[in-house]
Amino acid sequence: MYPKFASLEQEKKERIINAAIKEFARSGYDRASTNEIIKEANIAKGSLFSYFNNKKELYLFLLDYVSEFIDKIYSEVDCDETDIFEIYREIALVKFKMYRKFPQIFDFLKAIAKENAPEVKSELEKRKKEYLVDRGTEKICRNIDETKFRSDIDVQKAIDIINWTALSFAEQQSNKINSYADFDVELLREWERYLDLLRRCFYKAEE
Repeated sequence: MYPKFASLEQEKKERIINAAIKEFARSGYDRASTNEIIKEANIAKGSLFSYFNNKKELYLFLLDYVSEFIDKIYSEVDCDETDIFEIYREIALVKFKMYRKFPQIFDFLKAIAKENAPEVKSELEKRKKEYLVDRGTEKICRNIDETKFRSDIDVQKAIDIINWTALSFAEQQSNKINSYADFDVELLREWERYLDLLRRCFYKAEE
C-alpha cells in the first residue's frame, strides 16, 4: 500500500515508525506534530509525505502495524494448551516481556483507547474491534478443555467472567502508570494470584 516506504532500508523504516508511535502516544492524533516525527526520525523535512500522503495515512498505517504486533504476541502462545488459566498465565508472561522491550507500542495502544479525533474515529473503532479484540479472544478460547470446569456451573459464563477479569485487570493497571516501561514484575505476580483464585472458583477440586 505504501511502496516507497516499503522500499526503505529496515533501519530507516524502524526509525520512522518508532518516532511516529512515540509522538502519537505522547500527544494524541490532533496534537501530534509531523515536524517532531521528522526530527525524532532524523529524516529530511518533507520526506515523510513522500511515503504517506498525510498524517491520517501515517496514523492508519501505524494502527495496522501494531495490530500485526499483537498477532505476534498471540502467535507465541502455545496453541495446544487447553487449560484457560495456563493460557492467560502464558499470555501475561509474553506481554510482560513485550512491555519491557517495546513500551512505546503499548503506550500507543493505550492512547488509541482514549482517542476521539473525528478524522480517525470511525477507522479506529473498526480496527480496534477487528484487530485488537476479536483475533485475541478467538485464539484464547479456541481449544479450552471444558471438562476441567465444575459440573454445576455454566462454562461459557465462567469463561466470560475470566475474560472480563483479564480485561479489567489490564485496564486498571494501565491507568496506574505513565508508561509501560514502568511495568514491574510484581504486577505479573498479582495477576497470577487472581488466576489462582479464579481457578479455585471454577475448576473441579484436584484429587
